[in-house]
Amino acid sequence: MKILVTGGAGFIGSNVVDAYVNEGHDVLIVDNLYTGRRKNLNPGAKFYLMDIRSAELHKLIEYERPDVINHHAAQISVPASVKDPVFDASVNIQGLINLLEGARRYGVRKIIFISSGGAIYGEAREYPTSESYPPQPLSPYAIAKAVSENYLAFYNHQYGVDYTVLRYANVYGPRQIPNGEAGVVSIFMDNLLSGRQCCLYHFPGEPEGMTRDYCYVGDVVRANLLALEKGSLAAVNIGTGKETRTLQLFKTVFDTVSKARDTDPRLATPVMKEARPGDLSKSCLKIELARDILGWAPGTDLAKGLEETLKWRMAQA
Repeated sequence: MKILVTGGAGFIGSNVVDAYVNEGHDVLIVDNLYTGRRKNLNPGAKFYLMDIRSAELHKLIEYERPDVINHHAAQISVPASVKDPVFDASVNIQGLINLLEGARRYGVRKIIFISSGGAIYGEAREYPTSESYPPQPLSPYAIAKAVSENYLAFYNHQYGVDYTVLRYANVYGPRQIPNGEAGVVSIFMDNLLSGRQCCLYHFPGEPEGMTRDYCYVGDVVRANLLALEKGSLAAVNIGTGKETRTLQLFKTVFDTVSKARDTDPRLATPVMKEARPGDLSKSCLKIELARDILGWAPGTDLAKGLEETLKWRMAQA
């Protein structure tokens, strides 16, 4: 199968590319390297240095004729979307429309679209939150993801383009950069390894920080493999269904780092800061639908995932 992965030099996208290449697929990568890195590129994939908003994207799709487009390219930061919603919409909405236009013109069979279960539901009353809960986005980033899902439905209705939406929880693991809401694991590790104090964002009355659902990138990759043939016209949560407070996450990261390297005990207490614009108090996903539709379930607990992430991070030094 020929698969085009946008954002294939980024954190999650590059891990997905590796899996597709290992499975024997013919893989193409489109990335403008705005946040992606050349060192993440798989040598078994064909790389195009290109922005998803470019008119050249249609020429590429026409020339390569991919069967599936896996769309990971995005503006990834919630705070950045609040600061510059025009740029966020340009990349995350206009970029997708440009991709969809190329897909419907040149016979792409399916789009695998990466949405955000960690942001799209807002401060949901149903908690943990299932896919049946109506999106109530509270940041431009989340709004763009909700709008994008509607565009996918339109392109299916109007042109017959198939799709599967994967609504990620907060993904962490090897190759993560310290940007974006889910970058907190990378931020904590980088700070502790460099001897810097960590910051913990929280809302008033919540001294242990916000609640999130942290899912290891290796588990997320398996969902992308399964979505090649399953999940037609479905939006499915990809997470763990387990709540983790930011303070609990920090302590687990601190313990993990301390086992591998002597760590200044003064760094064991993070600096508390008020939540940023666009932050949510809590987010956790129900994941039963992914099991039923994709045959997927997470297989890596937080402690093991952090160990693997740290092992990769220290190998980069």
